Amino acid sequence: MSQRKRSRGLGPSQGGDGDEDFNLSPTPSHSQLQRNLERRSQDQINQKVSELVQFLLVKDQKKIPIKRIDILKKVIGDYRDVYSEIVNRAGRTLQQVFGLQLVEIDTKHHVYILTSDLPRAEGENLHRDNQTAKLGLLIVILSFIFMKGNSAKDGAVWEFLRRLRVHPGERHEVFGDVKKLVTEEFVRQKYLEITPIPLTDPPEFKYQWGLRAAKETSKKDVLRFVAQIQKKDPTFWTSQYNEAEATP
Repeated sequence: MSQRKRSRGLGPSQGGDGDEDFNLSPTPSHSQLQRNLERRSQDQINQKVSELVQFLLVKDQKKIPIKRIDILKKVIGDYRDVYSEIVNRAGRTLQQVFGLQLVEIDTKHHVYILTSDLPRAEGENLHRDNQTAKLGLLIVILSFIFMKGNSAKDGAVWEFLRRLRVHPGERHEVFGDVKKLVTEEFVRQKYLEITPIPLTDPPEFKYQWGLRAAKETSKKDVLRFVAQIQKKDPTFWTSQYNEAEATP
């Protein structure tokens, strides 16, 4: 993928923003931000960046503007003192991996949208059609399955999605019936394959890539996506890297 221009930073603006109890203190200086970052491990920061990228992809599927108050409450939490770093890293990942720009369209109320940056390269169908609803959620699930060794139990998949505030038993504001979307629609579209695990009581199921997913994306693309979010080289995951390189 060609190198694209860096997206502009979207650190917190100063002044009142109506974020109730989630108001941010004035933007920290560079030195203060560095001290704040040093109090946490890189893995902790990377995990928050990963959660924010996935949260933004999910929220954007039906082009619903994203409020900063929701980012603070549902993702950032106790990491408000490094908010600008997390948002900037997430913005760079969205731009580099998906060609999406995180743009603040309302500076008073801090409302964001994702806009398409540049046309996708040929062969990147799964990344290219970001207008297709539910695509962000799908690629997150496919990534999780691949990193788990190409197969993941249903309980693990749902626990992972719960951390992204996507619950199987609740109606989602964007996706509606999430369980039906994942277990029926994605399966019918051949993006996912769900099969029962023998001799399990209560019954358990395993999730794997469907035939369509294997045609529209690649393990290399998915590993690159995970590596961008985690700020690691793809070779960090030796097994997945070797498998991706060996897969056409």
